[in-house]
Amino acid sequence: MQKLLLTLAVLASLPFATGCVPLAAVGAGTAAVMADDRRTAGVYIEDENIEWKAVGKLNAYKEAHVNATSYNRKVLLTGEAADEATKTKIGEDVRKIEQVLDVANELKIGYTSSLTSRGGDAVTTTNVKARMLNNGKFSTNHIKVVTEAGTVYLMGLVTQAEGDAAAEVARTTSGVKGVVKVFEYIK
Repeated sequence: MQKLLLTLAVLASLPFATGCVPLAAVGAGTAAVMADDRRTAGVYIEDENIEWKAVGKLNAYKEAHVNATSYNRKVLLTGEAADEATKTKIGEDVRKIEQVLDVANELKIGYTSSLTSRGGDAVTTTNVKARMLNNGKFSTNHIKVVTEAGTVYLMGLVTQAEGDAAAEVARTTSGVKGVVKVFEYIK
């Protein structure tokens, strides 16, 4: 009920938003995704806030390349850190962000990845998401896909069967070197 009310409120406010058609289209799309999300509207918004706060903290680490992805207040850190001490410090800093419940620190130790490598990861993410569409075993709105150095990380609130099906789709996608499940399982 809460999701429905939020969706209706967002849709009702769109005609009053400045920015015309692009904002209205994005707003309606976000409302539609939120309506099918297993997170509450408040947690969905908090995840966005956590990611913005993480970006602010991560700007201090010029020698590292770090992505922070939040789902249900669990933060996945991917990318590269120069050494183990930096990796640990980044994880500790992100864990201190208000509302963060857990941190999955998947940072690799090494040199920062190239733009070419990151572009390839973006293509892999797109390919995995495309293969997940209309699969009949889970909703793509329940799965967040992140790719780093060819490894696909899967986040979401899913059943065991949904998580296994999503991992199988990712695992069998061209260009994927590995799959890491960072799911929260529901009954």
